[in-house]
Order: sequence, then C-alpha cells, then structure tokens
Amino acid sequence: MPAPTASPPLARLLEHTADAVQAVRGGRSLADVLPALPAELRPGVQALAFDVLRRLGGALEVRARLAPKTPPPAVDALLVSALALLWPPLPGRPAPYADHTLVDQAVHAARARTPAAAGFVNAVLRRFVRERDALVAAARCAPVAAWDHPLWWIEKVRRDWPASWERLLRAAGERPPMTLRVNRRRTSGDAYVQHLASLGIGAQRLADPALLGQAVVLAEPRPVLQLPGFAEGEVSVQDAAAQLAAPLLLGLAHGANGPALADGATAPTLGRGAPTPVPARRARVLDACAAPGGKTAHLLELADLDLWALDVDALRLARVQDNLKRLQLQATLKVGDARQPGAWWDGRPFDAILLDAPCTASGIVRRHPDVRWLRRADDVRRLAEGQAQMLEALWTVLAPGGRLLYATCSIFRDEGEHRIDAFLQRLGAGAARLDPRSPGHLLPLADNREEGARAEPVADGFFYALIEKT
Repeated sequence: MPAPTASPPLARLLEHTADAVQAVRGGRSLADVLPALPAELRPGVQALAFDVLRRLGGALEVRARLAPKTPPPAVDALLVSALALLWPPLPGRPAPYADHTLVDQAVHAARARTPAAAGFVNAVLRRFVRERDALVAAARCAPVAAWDHPLWWIEKVRRDWPASWERLLRAAGERPPMTLRVNRRRTSGDAYVQHLASLGIGAQRLADPALLGQAVVLAEPRPVLQLPGFAEGEVSVQDAAAQLAAPLLLGLAHGANGPALADGATAPTLGRGAPTPVPARRARVLDACAAPGGKTAHLLELADLDLWALDVDALRLARVQDNLKRLQLQATLKVGDARQPGAWWDGRPFDAILLDAPCTASGIVRRHPDVRWLRRADDVRRLAEGQAQMLEALWTVLAPGGRLLYATCSIFRDEGEHRIDAFLQRLGAGAARLDPRSPGHLLPLADNREEGARAEPVADGFFYALIEKT
C-alpha cells in the first residue's frame, strides 16, 4: 500500500494563494489560474483563495490602515491574503490556522519570494493580531469592508432587494453546500442517500417536488472522485437551483406527468375530425449555451430527446462531450453563437429551447467568490444587451406552440425580471405567454419571502421564465 502523500507546506500554499489573488485583482478568474498549478497544490490553494476572496474587502481596508503606502504587488497580495485568513471567523466556525502558525508561514513565504519584505510582513501581521478587534471594527465602517463586495455591487443589490439586501450580501460570504443530481436512469435519490449512509457519508434528499426527488445535499463536501457511482454516471454535481431547468422545460416540475414535452409531438389536424395518427417522435430541443453540460445531461436523463447542445466556445463544448460520455448519453454538439442562428441552424424549428444566458453570475458568488471582484458596473448593461439579442434570435428558431426557458444565475433584476418584461412587451400581446408557474427570481436565502422572489434555503440565486410561443 503506498504511503500517504504529505500535505504541501502552508508557506508554499500561501505563495500561490497570493499569486491567485493578485491575478484576480488584475482581472483573471480563478478558473483560468488554478488549472496551471501543480496538481498537489490545487486543492489547498483553491480553498485558501476562496477564503481570502470572501474577506478581501476587509483585508484591503485593514492593509490600507496599517500600511498606507501600497507595497509592491507581490508583497501586497501576500499581506492581504494573510490578513484575510487572520480575519475573525464566523460564529461556530473555527479559524483555519492558529494565529502564530499563519504569521510564521506568511513570513516564510515572503522570505522565499521577496526576502527584503519579510520583516515588514511580520510587523504588519503581528500588529493586526494584537489590535485585531479594534482594527476590524474600524474597517467595517467602510461599506466595501463591511460587506466584502465592490461598492457598485452593494448599491445594486440594495436597490433590487431593499428588504433583503443585507442578508443577501452576508449569505454571499458563506460556503455553499455540495448538491448532487442523482441520475434517474440509474437510481433514485432515496436509494442513493441510503447507499451513502451505509458508507458513513451523511446526506439528505431535498423535498421540493419540482426537483423530482433527485437532488441530494451532502453533509460535508468531498472530492467528486470520492463520490460513490460518480465515475459510473450515477450522480453529477449540480446546485439545486440549476436542477430546476430541465424539469421546467420538459413540463415535469409541477408534480404532473403532462403536458410533458418528453411525451413527443402531437399530430396536426387535417380538415375535420380527429387528428391523424402519426408515429411518435422525439421532441427537438436546443440547449443554447450548453457548456459545461450539466443541464444538457439532465434533460437527457429525464427524456429521450433529439437534443442539440450549442456553445460558442469549442473547448468548453468538449466538456459537454466529456460529461455526456461519463453518463452514457448522446446529443448533437454544435459550435456557434446563439445570436447568429444562420451560421448553425438547419432550418427545422425546435419544440423547446433552454437559454441559460451568460450573465454576471451574481447569484453564485458564494460558490465563485472571485466573480464579485472581477465584474464591473458596466458589465450588467453589456451582458443584458447580449441576453436581449439571444432572446430575439432564438425566438425565430422556436416552433409555434413551443416553449423557451430563459435562465440566468443572477439576482440582479436587469438580468431577470426586467429583461423578460422588456422582451414580452416588444413581442406584443398574443405573440407569447409567460407561464404563471415560472419561478422568477430565486434568492439564496432560507427565510426570505420578499415580493417577486422565492427563497431556496440550500440553492444558489437564479432566475427562470418559461415562455410559450403562441
């Protein structure tokens, strides 16, 4: 039996964490940065970088107070990272490291990268530990430090959700649950939970009937390759809010078996009398922004479909193929821009379209804490324009009587309610019908019932609108 691999030294992890934080502050996402790291460092650096980015606003404010003259970028990134990791932990959650350990290892990291700065880093961190309560209290007078989001983001959330904005911003600093989607073609949610229990893994199935009994939340996150049945296609990792897309589009999300798109197309009426019998056919469905393929796979787990998976990025589309291969599912993969159907459409209308449109990802910042620091205020307008263009273009390839599900992983109304209201007004009365059972905005809060939104206690923030082409 091979000997267990030793964990990398904390000082080395801190070096690479500082590099990752510096890259995010420079405009690069962690999704671009982390894959370039050695495999043995990646999990530790990701965990530390996530914690730093959830406390970055406060750490930047404290660093400015303790060192008003900004240090060189590499030193600043290490200092800010260490300050964030020394930040008072949330109630009931232990600190990741003892203060003296973190300070010592941060100094070691500084000595390895910029030896001349080691003494400076040591002095600043030790002062922070001594005066932590007073420094944190003073820093929190600044909104960016109090809420660990850019000021424009804070103001936008406050305008969109005046009764819930504080809880939304606070929830964005929490660690998200790990939610699984059980493959209904292989097993049931209850059976999988029982299997996990037999292995000593805590989990529970979510009771929302719209999730079809297939959503399971783990008591503690774990690497996907340690999930029983993952390699065999029994389960996938997918947030509960994202798991609503496929049932909504197929007409299965409301506890009914019909009218389900998966039942096939109805026959046309020819003259008088009953419809002419025709052979059942598979519904023709488009997943318009498919990568990385979670919703594509979910649709195929629930129904036999003639499904096209479209994405503008060929490399990201390859991830869709990888997911389908693991789950032993098949779809037609197309590289193309959803805003330009003429370049990829074959002229045959689709019975249903899923448009999970590119957005600010403001609903999933607890899962991707770098997003809040990467976005700029103007991104909301720019992305909303792209969403409008996609809606307009895809409407032309939807069959009469067909349905389009518009989705964004955003809590901003400009990317949800406002976007759909503008689209329906442009179409005019009689051209489209918004399904009254459309969820609308889902907020990642357990106890919120603010007007215009539904609360999902363990789910990310999302928006859904199901529109029928009348």
